Parts: sequence; C-alpha cells; structure tokens
Amino acid sequence: MTPKDITTLLTGAPSSRRQFLIGAGTALAGMSLSAPALAQSKEMTIISNIGNASQRDVLQRIASEYEKTSGVKVTINNMDHEAHKTAIRSYLVVGAPDICFWFSGNRMKAFVKRGLFDDISDLFERENYKAVLGPTLNAVTVDGKQYGLPLGGLLWGLFYRKDVFAEKGWAPPKTINDLLGLGEQAKSAGMVPVSMGTKEMWPAAGWFDHMNLRINGLEKHMALMDGRMSYTDPAILPVFDKWAELINAGMFSANSTSFGWEQASAALAQKKAAMMDLAGFIKYGFPEGQQDQIAFTPFPQIVDGMARYEDFALNSIHVPKNAKNKESARDFLAYFYKPDNLSAFLETESAVPPRSDCPPSKDPLVNAAVESLKTVEGSAQYYDRDTDPDMAQEGLKGFQEFMAKPDRRDQILERLEGTRKRIFKT
Repeated sequence: MTPKDITTLLTGAPSSRRQFLIGAGTALAGMSLSAPALAQSKEMTIISNIGNASQRDVLQRIASEYEKTSGVKVTINNMDHEAHKTAIRSYLVVGAPDICFWFSGNRMKAFVKRGLFDDISDLFERENYKAVLGPTLNAVTVDGKQYGLPLGGLLWGLFYRKDVFAEKGWAPPKTINDLLGLGEQAKSAGMVPVSMGTKEMWPAAGWFDHMNLRINGLEKHMALMDGRMSYTDPAILPVFDKWAELINAGMFSANSTSFGWEQASAALAQKKAAMMDLAGFIKYGFPEGQQDQIAFTPFPQIVDGMARYEDFALNSIHVPKNAKNKESARDFLAYFYKPDNLSAFLETESAVPPRSDCPPSKDPLVNAAVESLKTVEGSAQYYDRDTDPDMAQEGLKGFQEFMAKPDRRDQILERLEGTRKRIFKT
C-alpha cells in the first residue's frame, strides 16, 4: 500500500474510511518498516482530525515552509473527525505517525496511562513553554510531565448583549447574588435571565463545572473528575443546593430539554434572554452584523476568597510513543508552535491561543478571553473531557434531569455515585 493509497483512505468516502479503520494499523506499520533508514530520517507523517478546511490549509502551509527550512518531507493525512476517534486507538499501537492531533485533559491522560504518548518535557524545557502557557500547562501535564502541546481553547463564561445592558442600565454580575438580582430585573423586562438549551445535555454540565469550581475549587473538582471523590460527598451538596436556588428562582429557560444551544443563543441574539453560559462559538447564533454586540464576563463568584478557576477546553497535538522520527517531530512542533504560526492556525476558528505571547486576534471575543485568562489561577477542561467517557455520559444525563427536577437531587447523586464506583472501582 503506497502513501497515496493511505491518504486516499484517510480522506475518502465513508466506505473508504471504514476500510481504513479495519486495516490502518497494518498498513501504516508496513509503510514505516519497509522504508529505508535514510528515508526515515528525512520524512515525517502527521495525522490530523481537522474538519475546518481553512485550518487544514494553514497547517499545510506551515508544513511546506518547514520542509524548505529543514529538508524533512512532511506528509499530512487528514481524517474525518469522528472516524479519527476510533482510528487513533489502533494506530497509536501499530503504525503510529510521528505527530497526531487529539484532545488534552482526561482524553489525553487515557493514552498516557497506556504508554502511547511520548513524554515531551524536554521540548518544553528547550523552548521554555512553561513561561508562556500559564494555566493551560495543566491540560497536558500528568505527574509533572508534559505529553502534548495545548492548541486553541474555548473559555467558558457568561455572554450578554452590550446594547441591551446599556439600554437597561445593567452591569455584568460579579457575585451570585448580583446574578440573582439581575435575574429579577430581566424577568421584569419580560426576558429570560439565562438562556439554556439542554437537548444535547452538555450545556448543563458546563453550569455544574462553574458552580463546583466556584464553591469547591480546582483540586476538589479534579478529584471528582478522576473518581477520587464521591458524588455524595458533603462538599458536593452545596453545589446542587445553590444550583437549585437558581432553578427555583426562574433563572433558566423553561422546557430547556426541548431545544439545543443554537436556539438558546438565538434567544440571546433576539433580545429574549439577558445572558447565556457558553464559549465564544455563541457568535454563530447571532447574525453576522450583530456579533460586535456580544460581550463576555466571567462566571460570578460564589464563595468569598475562592481563587478563580475556569473551564478552558483545549485540543492538543502529540508525539506518539511509537513514532519513528521523534526528533523531527519535536523540531516540527517547535516550528509550528511559534507565536505567529500558531496564531495563524487558530485564527481560522476563532480559538483562544494557549500562549500568552501570541499576537492579538481579529476576533474581539478571543481577545476578551485572552485578557480574562490573565487573572485565572488554574483551569479545568469541560466535564465530558475531564472525566471517564462513561462517567461523563451518566453525569450529563443527571445534570439535565436536575435542571428539570431539582427536587430529585439525592436520587441523581446516588445514581452518579453508583456509576463512579463501578467505573473507577472504588
């Protein structure tokens, strides 16, 4: 099987992709083992899961520029995003590329524990990345070692319309009591205080993350994500009690399980709601001519003195443990991760750069997130990235149910605790 054949399988029709999933490991392994030693030192392979065509173009441009400066031939195989989630389980074991794209946080950690991602702490030391990554460093760190480079992120928080707040004389809430007060003002104006669509379940998980980080902090939040803390622990109960207070105060959209985040963000765009808890992609619910009215503010404080921790969901890029050309992979990553190159790559999807020394974005929401991150003490990912996938699925169901039936708190938490014990075997 030639490199062209592999590329066709990676980017071809669904039937071709299924064929790739069956034979990916053997085919890629055969390519690597049959190549002469000299060719191996001058060739490098990347598997990407990038769905954005403009972003793929930027990656190809960066790779072509690197080829000219290094003399190393770079082959990029682009896979369907969803198909890649299955294929990576095979190719990391047999036929690994030199670089691959994936997710940070718990999804990365699962492959680290299996010994399938390379420790690139030496690259971090060489390039002094720790000095510019700040809280994003945690997302690619396991037991003090780094196993990937964080890419563009999504900073979660509250969004509102600048023109509506100016017209009403409202101020972004700094505390949970401010939020409750704003909710009463919004209802008096005939608006939903916080637009929420939980048809796909995950938006409710974002609300849980914010509440738990504000009440219990990052260490306890991550202990829960890692299965080291019980869902029936006394520290978790205030999270749901305060959440229930907001639900019972009529702060959220009615019948939120019947519509998704797009409809919820459209309500904000149409001035039917005052605020929404989401990330920068909220702008896709707004007409293009009104996107300049969107403003961001951090989720309000709940416990006095609690340091500010946020959900900052990051994708990442890695060197597989079984890669053939690890030194070339490190050199390419250093080139790709230069501030100007990384910024150009992220600009195509309005993602927040993980590096503090990247040039300003053309997107004001991205720049607002960058400024906000300067006061963040540490970051989590997002519930369904931070914990085990099966645990996440049960958690999403539980949070969605709680939004509709807050009086079922104890039953929901008991059910989640049973799932935790089964999955984490504690």
